[in-house]
Amino acid sequence: MLTDIYGVILAGGESRRMGGGDKGLEMVGRQPLLAHALARLSPQVPAFALNANGPRARFSAWGLEVIPDAAPDRPGPLAGVLAGLDWAAERGARGIVTVAWDTPFFPRDLVPRLIDAAEAAGTPLAMAVTPDPRLGTARHPTFGLWDAGLREDLRACLAGGMRRVVEWTARHGCAEAMFEAEPFDPFFNVNAPEDLAEAERLWAAHLAPGPTAEEAGR
Repeated sequence: MLTDIYGVILAGGESRRMGGGDKGLEMVGRQPLLAHALARLSPQVPAFALNANGPRARFSAWGLEVIPDAAPDRPGPLAGVLAGLDWAAERGARGIVTVAWDTPFFPRDLVPRLIDAAEAAGTPLAMAVTPDPRLGTARHPTFGLWDAGLREDLRACLAGGMRRVVEWTARHGCAEAMFEAEPFDPFFNVNAPEDLAEAERLWAAHLAPGPTAEEAGR
């Protein structure tokens, strides 16, 4: 674990396709999506926070530091990235790795592989990608490594109306960290009720713990 890269769970969206509310509190594998994100991210970073808008008290039971978007009009993931960079820079961190709270199966080695990709390419940014039979690679922009030294440039770009993650990363060079998509896409995310059902199926098929020896012997 590197001590100067912090983690930020992005939860600033409005979850419209799920009918609104806090999508990360929906259940998969008998746990909220947020619990899956925490279990996968927390061993990889020395500190982490939740980027979420609205009343912070609704997350008080989780014991998380909650940081709102750094822009008032919810301009998308880049606002959460900027909020995370400001939070981490105030604590002396070199940068952050972001994950989305609606993606319960992201890799347990995400952080070191993003860092390795950025260092190998000599860039301040890195993004997760997976193979795609149609596109060659599929990019996952909310799963990225972000350098705190770029936060003022990001702030200016957001103020100027920039909204697309890949438009901003293209300004600075962005390495790609390739992750396999077998036996399923680790970046599968829950956007709609049918996705929640599919996530439950994937968890049951690939990640659910098997019976104990005592249970198996019954």
